[in-house]
Amino acid sequence: MRLFLERGFEATTLDEVAEAAEVSRRTLLNYFGSKEEIVLSAKAGFPQQVADAVAARPADEPLLDMVENALLDLARQPLSDEMKAVAVLIHATPSLMAGDQAKYAQVERLLAEALAKRKGLAPDDIACRVVAGAAVSILKLSVDAWLAQPDAPPETFGRAAFAALRQAAG
Repeated sequence: MRLFLERGFEATTLDEVAEAAEVSRRTLLNYFGSKEEIVLSAKAGFPQQVADAVAARPADEPLLDMVENALLDLARQPLSDEMKAVAVLIHATPSLMAGDQAKYAQVERLLAEALAKRKGLAPDDIACRVVAGAAVSILKLSVDAWLAQPDAPPETFGRAAFAALRQAAG
């Protein structure tokens, strides 16, 4: 990851990454199918973290409160400087953004499933899917806002976005 952060994504070659990792290019590609996968692997556990945060919420919370509180709990966890730099790198690189969007699709699916399980509902429950979709939209908007104002606490943007959703819903 260090090379990508120091040199930029496009300027870093797979050969350089393999050399820094002290493996062959072929071995590197056995673990990661592309340069994009190497960078995106830094956030590979995030979808499950979101699902786990929902699973830890009280089952009697309303769906929207449950997902809001779970995401705000995650937003309060400190991020390392490296993870902040990875987020900036991803958002500055179109090919990484495409892969990041796939991660959000996985977050939405796991989030809907976790909400349904926590509430004892069918895995494809429409309310859980709607709340998960709204939550992922809020997550995307919050990350974008935080990247534009990185000195502000990340939870600030999530809290504001959930408040806007509640206000819009009446």
